Amino acid sequence: MVGMSGGVDSSVAALLLLEQGESVSGLFMQNWDDDGSGECRSEGDRRDAVAVCGKLGIPFHFRDFSREYWEGVFAHFLREYAAGRTPNPDVLCNREVKFKHFLDAALELGAERIATGHYARVARAGRRWRLLRGIDRNKDQSYFLHLLGQRQLASTLFPVGELPKSQVRQLALDAGLPVHAKKDSTGICFIGERDFREFLGQYLPAKNGEIRAVDGSSIGQHPGVFYFTLGQREGLDIGGVRGRPAAPWYVVGKDVSCNILYVDQDRESPWLLSSRLTTEAMHWIDGAAPARRFDCTAQIRYRQTEEPCSVEQRDDGSISVLFARPQRAATPGQSVVLYDGPVCLGGAVIMATDAPSAGHLRPQILPAGRMSA
Repeated sequence: MVGMSGGVDSSVAALLLLEQGESVSGLFMQNWDDDGSGECRSEGDRRDAVAVCGKLGIPFHFRDFSREYWEGVFAHFLREYAAGRTPNPDVLCNREVKFKHFLDAALELGAERIATGHYARVARAGRRWRLLRGIDRNKDQSYFLHLLGQRQLASTLFPVGELPKSQVRQLALDAGLPVHAKKDSTGICFIGERDFREFLGQYLPAKNGEIRAVDGSSIGQHPGVFYFTLGQREGLDIGGVRGRPAAPWYVVGKDVSCNILYVDQDRESPWLLSSRLTTEAMHWIDGAAPARRFDCTAQIRYRQTEEPCSVEQRDDGSISVLFARPQRAATPGQSVVLYDGPVCLGGAVIMATDAPSAGHLRPQILPAGRMSA
């Protein structure tokens, strides 16, 4: 059973499995109800999925998982933003919907395995299953799949994970698939093309507050700290500030309890840099950590170049990660994902960092002109 999204990647996944002689069906998941904004793309995507299944001559199935998505993904998304953190709904969607409810539905329909259009790979090592990076490093989606476990990997195929994106599009064109030139979806699926702040404001009412520079001076107003994330430049609406350079401002800290946003004009501001972070409970794809302490590489955001680090597992199941060089804008609520070469070891939600901007930033000017929180 292929999870048909209406896009080119899942369509080619189905095509490749057919060419390998597999018995293939397609299932389209609706994960978001139309909220009346006109931005919901699910109906158009569903039509495209039906058209591809028709072209390939495979059965088409439909399941509405919007309630499950709301309860398992969107409610968490809102709680995290209300707390001033920046969640990643795609990570939870994979665990809670695509590789849980979709997998269960596929098995109920008689499928033996599921397949999706993710750019990742699955390999068996002895009696264990491993999640590997996709061959196309620029499209690799293992970062979003790090919460998968042995049951999911044993039942999953990623047919396009062995191919570069350019070849996937060429295969779709050669096969006459109607989505061969369809634009890749970007951003958060349930927001669509809408302004993020406008969308979030429907659920988290605006609460104006003060914008302060890191020296403590007030330089403007914001509509709510939860609309912003560390390192963000856009949307601050800070005009010319007397005595300040005509340079962009970046979010470097949030005091959620006092509704204060802190900014700096240095993109690589020391307030954004951290060498160590701690997490919530870690998910190990293999079921356990490779060692109590070990070295590996890590990503703190999608498409980031992997960074060398040292990892220590703590007694409560969380981990402490020490990077070989400081990281910019490691953000609580986002995920840190660990790798051993191409093998994804697992990941966890970032809880705290040692950046000066972490927690409640209340800077003071020291006599020597240095900042201290």
